[in-house]
Amino acid sequence: MSQAPTMPASPPTVEAPEAKSPPTLRDGAQVTLDKAVAALLDLQHADGHWCAELEGDSILQSEYVLMKWIMGNENDPRLPAIVDQLRSQQRPDGGWGQYPGGELGGGKFDLSATVKAYLCLKLHGDDPEADHMRKARELVLAHGGAERVNSFSKFYLAALGQVSWKANPSIPPEIVYLPKWFYFHLDKVSAWSRTMITPLSIVTTYRPVRDIPKDKGIDEMYVSQRDRHRLIGGVDGHEQHPFWSRFFLVADKFLKVIDKFGMTPWRKRALQRIEDWIVKHTEDSDGPGAIFPPIVYLLIALQCRGYKGDHPLMKAHEQYLVDYMIDAQDENGDTRTRLQPCFSPVWDTGIAAYALAEAGLPKDHPAIRKCVHWLLEKECRFAGDWQNNIDHNRFPNLEPAGWFFEYRNKFYPDVDDTVMVAMALKRLGEPGSAAHEAAERGVRWVFAMQNPDHGWAAFDRDACDRPIMEYIPFADHNAIQDPSCADITGRTLECLGHMGFNVSHPAVQRAIEFNINKQEPEGPWFGRWGVNYIYGTWQAVCGLRLVGQDMDAEWVQRAGQWLKSVQRTDGSFGESADSYEDRSLMGQGPPTASQTAWGAMAMLAIFGPEDPDVQRAIRWLIDTQLSQDDDETGDKAGSWREDWFTGTGFPKVFYLRYHLYRLYFPIMAIGRWLNAK
Repeated sequence: MSQAPTMPASPPTVEAPEAKSPPTLRDGAQVTLDKAVAALLDLQHADGHWCAELEGDSILQSEYVLMKWIMGNENDPRLPAIVDQLRSQQRPDGGWGQYPGGELGGGKFDLSATVKAYLCLKLHGDDPEADHMRKARELVLAHGGAERVNSFSKFYLAALGQVSWKANPSIPPEIVYLPKWFYFHLDKVSAWSRTMITPLSIVTTYRPVRDIPKDKGIDEMYVSQRDRHRLIGGVDGHEQHPFWSRFFLVADKFLKVIDKFGMTPWRKRALQRIEDWIVKHTEDSDGPGAIFPPIVYLLIALQCRGYKGDHPLMKAHEQYLVDYMIDAQDENGDTRTRLQPCFSPVWDTGIAAYALAEAGLPKDHPAIRKCVHWLLEKECRFAGDWQNNIDHNRFPNLEPAGWFFEYRNKFYPDVDDTVMVAMALKRLGEPGSAAHEAAERGVRWVFAMQNPDHGWAAFDRDACDRPIMEYIPFADHNAIQDPSCADITGRTLECLGHMGFNVSHPAVQRAIEFNINKQEPEGPWFGRWGVNYIYGTWQAVCGLRLVGQDMDAEWVQRAGQWLKSVQRTDGSFGESADSYEDRSLMGQGPPTASQTAWGAMAMLAIFGPEDPDVQRAIRWLIDTQLSQDDDETGDKAGSWREDWFTGTGFPKVFYLRYHLYRLYFPIMAIGRWLNAK
């Protein structure tokens, strides 16, 4: 009898593993934030501050080289590496631009930059018939010739005998004697213009010419030999006025006639007074204004006044320029040297500190303690040029306070740095602490700096709203004034919100009204100090909630809808500086971490943390964070790669790449979003 088959034994019971939920956006954001904070802390200097490279364009290299030739120092061993850097910045079309990049925002061709670069290369032996030189020359000739460069380039050309000094605008040193009620006055121009105009008034008076061999010159770059040797209107990038532009050209001819027949009886005293002003403005400062152009002009001007190269003032200012230099190896192992326009330590440290506060770093963290101490040591307690325009009836006995941008620049603290640092100190200090007291001093100073139009500018009060000045021939850098702008006004409101002020305060009310009037029809704001409408919109709206503004107001919502309209499908934001030239490019350009962070923070302020577009922007920052070091750019794991220029010096003229923007702004955005959650 057959036996029934035996059934196999049942397998042992195994419990299924508990299913793991995918990481939430919040979890991913926290991990990203932790990595980014670690990367930022790793970049902190031992004394507590941050200072990353501040990258500019080719004119920093070319103007340094030309200065050395003008002063007879063309054998400086640093020059070949600087010229190599300049050569590497030439674009495929043969020209030099205002900032590097590709097809989505590479910066327009810059006539003045190209002429200066071409002259530098020719001085250093490049064959004018070489392909790269021929292409540059053809491009310049197609754009009207070297006679159409701006006045700040013609000064170099005249000092090297390439144009007549008659082609340069007169800057008579007697301007120091103009009364305060006069339309033009040194107190009524921007701080950076003030520090450039004063040494250039000496240079245009002495009219130095360094003879160079004819074959080193650029005769071949001119279309009109007549225009080459006379002052003309319509130079590169300078807007013309049908009356005032012509008026100033006629006035310049009159000034040149006065010079020809013996100048004025006040010339000698005026030159000495200008020299004294320049020397005074170097005290406890890394040069007048602590920025590249005035330092270069100062060296040439003081040489005109008889200062020798071994004079302590000359040696110090030459060293400031050397300190701006950064050496790097190219693909062949050769050294290239690039120059920065200045240092940005207070700016970098203030923003980094504020970002770390948003990230939740505790006040007693060693990095925070060192950072706060460093910022307190940089408080500016000196009454600089700004005091000349303060309404002393409304603000009697105003206590000097505030912060400047660079390491040392005591004459020029600025509103933007002051409110940035004050916000950080308010967040990171204890009530009644030195940090809070300094922040409160800074805010009292900022109130006194509010312009008559109720906005805030950078360095001065009431150095704006004089449009006729824009047509002066030496104003062709498009920044002779320091206007109120929506971005600084918005950041100031953000600071005031942290300090406990709200919409009931008259100054806050007036500032909000100023920004409402500055809003573009489409909804955004122009960005004076960052690229461009994304930056301006971020700054304009982020303080509104803190001061109690109704975020459902139509004008605020319109700004938010504009941001959503320019957000890319992957959640990112990007805008090239080309939008300064063409409004149709508002909010358009390659995506960047800094601009995505700005867009995210602005939308967060308007729509809140649950808004899907806010979350898409945060997701993009999470997904694009570097997981390992980037050997090509030097960026560290935890940061982001950002090749584009998102900072602004002079709109339409000069742009900047702050190398820490791609790190501390994403930290600020992600930290702020997590806090809002």
